[in-house]
Amino acid sequence: MNIENTQSQMRKGILEFCILSIIRRGEAYPSDIVEEMRAANLHILEGTLYPLLTRLKNAEMLTYRWVESNSGPPRKYFSLTEKGEAFYKELQQTWQELANGVNALTQSTNHQPTNL
Repeated sequence: MNIENTQSQMRKGILEFCILSIIRRGEAYPSDIVEEMRAANLHILEGTLYPLLTRLKNAEMLTYRWVESNSGPPRKYFSLTEKGEAFYKELQQTWQELANGVNALTQSTNHQPTNL
């Protein structure tokens, strides 16, 4: 098995949740999202981010506004909609359940091996 492929699949599964978490804190510009993800050691390319942002916008989870820039073209800043906030809360609950389950299985030393 290829460990890089498995790691990539694990990251893809939480990417949307992480991006929505960043945007939920306040309007976000895509390159700022990339930087925050990188700082958390969750590397994402803009070529991956933009289609995901578009998909979330088309699903009415995000909205955006254009802001004039002093150094180039206008910038698109994203924010959560009410629908996006509700979706985020569902993802957050799912994440907590998943994290608790994974932690229970991977950190417990009291479990006996099961015979299948």
